[in-house]
Amino acid sequence: MGLLKYISRRVLFLVILVFGITTMVFLLTQLVPGEPELAYLSQRSLSDPEVVAAFRARWGLDQPLYVQYITYIKNLAQGDLGTSFRTNQPVLVDLKQYLPATIELAVIAIIIAAVFGILFGVLSAIWQNSWVDHVLRTISVTGVSIPSFWFALLVLYVFYFQLGWSPGPGRLGAWSTAPDPITNLYIIDALIQKQWAVAGEAFRHVFWPALVLGAFTMGLITRTNRSSLLETMSMDYIRTARAKGLGEVAVVTRHAFGNAFIPVITVIGLGFGNLLGGAVLVETIFSWPGIGMYAYRSAVSLDFPAISGVALVIAVNYVVINLIVDIIYGIIDPRIRYQ
Repeated sequence: MGLLKYISRRVLFLVILVFGITTMVFLLTQLVPGEPELAYLSQRSLSDPEVVAAFRARWGLDQPLYVQYITYIKNLAQGDLGTSFRTNQPVLVDLKQYLPATIELAVIAIIIAAVFGILFGVLSAIWQNSWVDHVLRTISVTGVSIPSFWFALLVLYVFYFQLGWSPGPGRLGAWSTAPDPITNLYIIDALIQKQWAVAGEAFRHVFWPALVLGAFTMGLITRTNRSSLLETMSMDYIRTARAKGLGEVAVVTRHAFGNAFIPVITVIGLGFGNLLGGAVLVETIFSWPGIGMYAYRSAVSLDFPAISGVALVIAVNYVVINLIVDIIYGIIDPRIRYQ
């Protein structure tokens, strides 16, 4: 019952937070220097006041700011995120097209980051100050420090141009046909339709950009897991477990890891939320049609409805992921109670 009340409060907070974010995004887009017509009308059209007036009237830009805001909130309450200036399609339709690619990329990236980050953190803590610890700490620091765009270019050059291991940019090869859209997640759709070759190719295409994006989060998870596990293993109940004759593996897995894992969940949740926000440079380098590329194109073309839609999606992602992380806290640590 306490958990349901907690979730209800967080959902109410989500509504208030989304309202505040939409208000701030709307105001910030109005403060951006430049006018949308400069990006969409030709020089000849810009010299015609009637054409400019018709463009502004078409998109409601001739209305006072408060009228534009009220219209935006009314449309948002009805699930209408507006119409993109650039694509001339509803923003919701554009997001349904671009968001699945980012979700697919983010899920694979966070799996890579979590598996290797947790493994490296545990090994580094068990063999503290050994050569294993130094090597794994070097890898984690490199993952955190290396610029993602440089790493992406390096991966493409080495594994695509030199070794030929990577299939190249894009979600599929130029001669491949995408599976029929069910979820718009190519791997899932191909598996559902038993197109094993397409599923394998889609995985090979998503693996390399996911590896690049997961490197940073993997480094954070490794360092957080190592420090948390070392702190936990210095506590009295761990020394008691060792005094009873338990082996080091049993001590770590059965007694230390559960308590040390709570901070790691936070890092994984924040990292996943960050990945769902899209990575403009990595998606551009790998020609990945995700939300980051869509946000970049919308920003450079002053596509205000699209910018607001992307900001809203990212904000909701973060709040929902934080809620899920808080619920997992209570599952892992029975000492946590929701009042």
